[in-house]
Amino acid sequence: MNPSINSVLHFDTMVWPWPIAIYLFLAGVSAGAVMIAMAVKRYREYHGQVVADSGIIKAMALIAPLAVILGLGILIIDLTKPLEFWKMMIYWNPTSVMFWGVMVLSVYIVVLFLYMAALFHQPLMVFGRKLPWLGQLLNLIKRMEGSMQWILMLLAVALGAYTGFLLSALKGFPLLNNPVLPVLFLVSGISSGAAATILFSLLCFRESAHSQDIHFVHTLEKPVLMTEIFLLITFFLGLVFAGGASAEAARVALMGEFWSTVFWVLVVFCGMVLPWILQWTLPKRLTAKSGFVAALCLLSLTGVFALRHFILYAGQMTVA
Repeated sequence: MNPSINSVLHFDTMVWPWPIAIYLFLAGVSAGAVMIAMAVKRYREYHGQVVADSGIIKAMALIAPLAVILGLGILIIDLTKPLEFWKMMIYWNPTSVMFWGVMVLSVYIVVLFLYMAALFHQPLMVFGRKLPWLGQLLNLIKRMEGSMQWILMLLAVALGAYTGFLLSALKGFPLLNNPVLPVLFLVSGISSGAAATILFSLLCFRESAHSQDIHFVHTLEKPVLMTEIFLLITFFLGLVFAGGASAEAARVALMGEFWSTVFWVLVVFCGMVLPWILQWTLPKRLTAKSGFVAALCLLSLTGVFALRHFILYAGQMTVA
């Protein structure tokens, strides 16, 4: 590996490497996809439309479980003793942020699968009619849908925020010990969930780029993006005003070399500015095409993916 690249990926103060950033990204995508899908569900119910027909809902059913399971797998493999991961489930340690993450993830995955069974109750009943016991179980799950929806929403919010709390476990790093970080990761997770569900609905389920559901998700994306920008500004201003090691951490992150370039080019320009410029400057006949919408989703996902790596690596470069 090129020495300059090696120096930005491996340095003396580094505790957690890139697999953690991927786990944080995937967990955020899963939680964000669930929250977006729930908003679309309420939108379709209000307009008297069949929930299970939505490409956004179908995309969530594909993305949410796969992303969180893959992310958890990466986290387990990255541990020094991955085969002993199960001990966290047996030997409880309430003072460990990792323990709470495992608990939230475990309950989240179970409730997520049950909720998806309720969402797709009607198509699943094709099998339920052949197997009476399965039909009874599906009917029971369907009756619990309302309660599960609120529980899953709380778990999704907890999971999205937890991705920020996890980094705070690295004590002594001022950029990571920031109270804005959990909220920032929660909001950026919603942004990535919106982009992922639109992208997969277009590519996997042939949803029209002009569909009401995609238009509705776009209306949600705008305030989410504005909130994300506000949180990023608040995040760094808090560090600057704190002075000392915190201000130095902000300076290194934003005006250093490699990771500052990642932030300004991939996070800010590609993930936030470029999609806005393209959407407002290109002709309508182009911006309305599915390929263009998919490209914007990829840019948004790139920005959030880069943000996770930027925070993880830049955050470990300055020690209090």
